[in-house]
Amino acid sequence: MDRTWFSGPEDGIAALVAYALERGLIGKSDVTYASNGMLDALMYEPSGSFVPKQAIGRFLATSSGPALEEILACLLDDAVERGVIDGGIASRDLLDTRLMGCVTPRPSEVVREFRDRLRVSPEKATDYLYQLALDSDYIRTYRIAKDRKWTTSTRYGDLDITINLSKPEKDPKAIAAALEKKGGDDPYPRCQLCRENEGYAGRLDHPARETIRLMPLRLAGGERWYLQYSPYVYYNEHCIVLSEHHVPMKIDRTTFVRLLDFVDQFPHYMLGSNADLPIVGGSILTHEHYQGGRYTFAMAKAQLREELSFPGFENVHAGIVNWPMSVIRLDAETPTPLVKLADKILTAWRSYSDESVGVLAETDGVPHNTITPIARRRGKLYELDLVLRNNRTTDEYPLGIFHPHQELHHIKKENIGLIEVMGLAVLPARLLGEMQRLREVILAGEDPASVPEVASHAAWTAQILEKYPQYAPENVAKISKADADALDGVLQEEIGQVFAQVLEQCAVFADTKEGRRAFARFIASIQ
Repeated sequence: MDRTWFSGPEDGIAALVAYALERGLIGKSDVTYASNGMLDALMYEPSGSFVPKQAIGRFLATSSGPALEEILACLLDDAVERGVIDGGIASRDLLDTRLMGCVTPRPSEVVREFRDRLRVSPEKATDYLYQLALDSDYIRTYRIAKDRKWTTSTRYGDLDITINLSKPEKDPKAIAAALEKKGGDDPYPRCQLCRENEGYAGRLDHPARETIRLMPLRLAGGERWYLQYSPYVYYNEHCIVLSEHHVPMKIDRTTFVRLLDFVDQFPHYMLGSNADLPIVGGSILTHEHYQGGRYTFAMAKAQLREELSFPGFENVHAGIVNWPMSVIRLDAETPTPLVKLADKILTAWRSYSDESVGVLAETDGVPHNTITPIARRRGKLYELDLVLRNNRTTDEYPLGIFHPHQELHHIKKENIGLIEVMGLAVLPARLLGEMQRLREVILAGEDPASVPEVASHAAWTAQILEKYPQYAPENVAKISKADADALDGVLQEEIGQVFAQVLEQCAVFADTKEGRRAFARFIASIQ
């Protein structure tokens, strides 16, 4: 990284203000105001010769000025050297977000611009808001670019695989504990999805949100909701629609109304909800929210494996999706019959038990059955996918019967939420280093079980070596360069196949003769 342009905070501020001008984040009359805000954030007093409107000139005059990541890195490193912050990632993130907040348009300006564009088309409005999230560094594209992504072909279609390098893993039991947390702990904001995050400076255990902008929406006949983007962008235009109120996740009839209302207003986006129970829900169960975006997931591409019909709903096309999990798909020309039938299915599922396949509706009054719903438009049709979920645990499966089992935890042990359900694996960052080490171990002819960093992958590696004998210890010494180079691809392929198994293990009705008969029994029970 060339830093010859940077001799102190004045240069960094000038470069950042020039960037903001070029991206349309601020106007010329904002230059001095924004610069002074940055000086305050950096706790720096410049000399009297620093004139912001003049200082930005040399950066505006060139077409190849420093990139945003470089500008921020220089300012942060300088702040560390001067003792303004420590060198930890949390402190750096708090400060660079504060700096970008100095050049991010105020919420009222963004709402006005969004609504003006919405009158033209929904696409124009979301294009504007998403670009703002990128330009303001709310979405740190230089971090997202480090994620490893590929697709794996399976009998269910091409699954998307991501090794996530921009967000830490979360433990399912910790998530459940957070849901039950009570007492005097009442932080502000109450969670990372609360409306009050907009403009919040953050703290070491809560991210800064000076650059987030929320767009007010009306759903389900007038309820106030907000549209924002996810800073992690697991897929194109990954958005979050959050409730005005800090209330727990709840799947009911109104959920279907809201989802379909949203895709009616924004037909180029899909929107789904995590389930409302621990283990089968997402990482945040304490604040009602949905996730959507401009992306066609593998599940949306999957065809029906079986047609269904429901008496009284002749105007709804229904079927079971050819997917590793248990999914009922409903299509209709209007939302109303979809809502009625989806509610009927949900009501039936909430109280349904079939001990022959391990499905119990409740244990000692604690409910187990719920649904992960996804709404989208398909041409003129409205579509709902209803993914049947059950969160029972046993001594044999303490994290969940319909959850990744122990033998797959070396790849994925976290909750299988909405995004994974639709066919996009969000895998932990630890896998990147482990796969690099495993490659070395295999090519050296070593036993993974004897190498602590990859011992958890030993049984899986044995299966791989049986499938690809050229990598077996007795053959690897004479392996060709082409095969050695191909090993990374082999490991990626096999990770993808494990993810397909993960989804299969989450199916309440397995894709077997017994599972299909059990699925048919549930369908027949819907009254």
